[in-house]
Amino acid sequence: MIVALTGLVLTGFLAGHLAGNLLVYVGREAFNDYAQFLHHMLHGAGVWIARAGLLAAVVLHVAATISLTRENRAARQAYAHPTTIQTTKSAKIMIYSGLTILAFVIFHLLHFTVRVSFPADRYVDHDKFGELRFDAWRMVIDGFSNPLVVLFYIIAMTLLCSHLSHGVGSMFQTLGLRSKKSACMVKLISKGYAVLIWAGFISIPLSILVFRFGR
Repeated sequence: MIVALTGLVLTGFLAGHLAGNLLVYVGREAFNDYAQFLHHMLHGAGVWIARAGLLAAVVLHVAATISLTRENRAARQAYAHPTTIQTTKSAKIMIYSGLTILAFVIFHLLHFTVRVSFPADRYVDHDKFGELRFDAWRMVIDGFSNPLVVLFYIIAMTLLCSHLSHGVGSMFQTLGLRSKKSACMVKLISKGYAVLIWAGFISIPLSILVFRFGR
C-alpha cells in the first residue's frame, strides 16, 4: 500500500513536472515566469514544502519496494520457478530501473536545482517589472547542449517509463481499482501514460541537441 500511494504521488508529480517543462517551447519569458512562480509560491515556502513531500515519497517508495523485493525472494521456495510466465520484462527489472532512476534524480537535482554548473551571475534575466531573476530557460538550453547529458537523460527516461508501464498497473491493482473486466483498460492506461511521459520529456533535450532549439 505504501508503494502504491507514494507511486500515485510521484506519478502525479511527473505529469505536472512535464507540463511545466513543456513551457520551454513557449519561450524564455513564459518558462522563467513559471520558474519564478514556483520559487515565490507561499512566499518561497511552497517549493520547499513540495520538495520535502516529494523527498519523503521517494524515500518511502524506495524503502518499501526494497522491503517487498526481499520478502518476495525470501518467501519463494527453493524448488519454485524463479519467474512466472506472465511476468513482463518491466516487472522483472523494477528494482533495478528504480535504483537507476534514483541515481538520475540525484544527478538531475545537482544539475538543475542545485545548479552546480550554472552560476547565477552568468544566467540573468529580467521579469516584466525589470527585476533581476535567474534565467532558467537558458540554463535548460545550455544543460541539454551536452550530448552525454542528453544520452543519460534519455536512458533514464526510458527506464522510468518502463518502470511506469508496470508500476501504474500495479498501483491500480493494489488500490482495488483493477478487475478482470477493467484489466485491459488499466493495461492500456499504464502503457499510454508511460509513452506520453517518455515522449514529452525526451522531446526537450532532443529538440535542443538535434534541432538546436533555443540556440
